[in-house]
Amino acid sequence: MNPRTLFRTVAVAEALTWAFLLTGMFFKYIARTTEALVPPAGALHGFVFLCFLASTAFVWINQRWSLRTGLLGFASAVIPFATVPFERWLERKGQLDGTWRLAPGREAPGNPAEKLQAGVLRAPVVAAVIAVAGIAAVFTLLLIIGPPVPSS
Repeated sequence: MNPRTLFRTVAVAEALTWAFLLTGMFFKYIARTTEALVPPAGALHGFVFLCFLASTAFVWINQRWSLRTGLLGFASAVIPFATVPFERWLERKGQLDGTWRLAPGREAPGNPAEKLQAGVLRAPVVAAVIAVAGIAAVFTLLLIIGPPVPSS
């Protein structure tokens, strides 16, 4: 998997979970027929949102995006469906081109973030398990803290 494939996959997944969450909210708040979709949609969207932020940071490091571009990536996750146009914009600018520059046998890492990324690229399966566990831990903590808006 290259930076383009990773970013595109997670950007589309984030947009799809927005659709699921907004659909659940429609049925709960507008149609007033059921609220059964909101908890699973919110949970799935929250998890994919965190995955998108992690993926954005990972690709940001690899592609050497500017601070502005990286922060726009993070902000795109907050606006419904904005991750897909953001990904298309990056694609048009050539900001997703290439492979993993810090993969084994390629560039040497120069800072702590790059050293972490190089380690991930040396052991991607182990890193993926750790990343998913870490995101799940953050997600669980957020669930314990509670929703951002008190339930009615």
